[in-house]
Amino acid sequence: MKAKKIPQVPEQIKGAFHDTESRKDFIMPEFASWRFDILKNRFFSINHWKDYCGSLSSEFKLYDASGSYVERKPKKGDFIRIDIPGPGDVRAKGYDWVEIVMIDDQAYNDEIERHIMICRPSKEPGSESDRIAHFYSAGSSSTFVISRGPDYIKVGIYGRNEVPNTTKTGILGKIRNFLVSLGGFARLTKIQWKSLADGLLEF
Repeated sequence: MKAKKIPQVPEQIKGAFHDTESRKDFIMPEFASWRFDILKNRFFSINHWKDYCGSLSSEFKLYDASGSYVERKPKKGDFIRIDIPGPGDVRAKGYDWVEIVMIDDQAYNDEIERHIMICRPSKEPGSESDRIAHFYSAGSSSTFVISRGPDYIKVGIYGRNEVPNTTKTGILGKIRNFLVSLGGFARLTKIQWKSLADGLLEF
């Protein structure tokens, strides 16, 4: 199976990938527009994502470039702190970090409205070190997309080029990142992303 070709989603070149999607269809276009307004609010409320994907899921918190926690809409250059179930990055106080590298609202095909956010594994914000604090390497990406068509709304989460991070992690870090990225955890991650995609559309 090959990774889907999605506008603006990074091309799959190496490593693992996933395409996780959830969709709701409506008889009346007005309902799609109304529900999409709710979905947009949820999508941009990163600090509350856990509320939609269950108590056993990862926790997401939004930080600015200086490393300060913020309660607002995300923007390019912000960071997301991820507290995954199980062992975190020891050198980053047990957390994994990604940077928001792109946010855009260009629509494609039959879409009336669309919002996309691309994240990549990153260092801990505010740290002088350039060490990637994540179990995947810097070339990996997670892309979050919400869209509205004439009679539907959709959530897509796309992982690309998921390769274990083995740079500047130390022996324990390398072992941890390798184990975390194994098939079993990859399936668990897929389940969590599916829970988030479904949860964002649960009204």
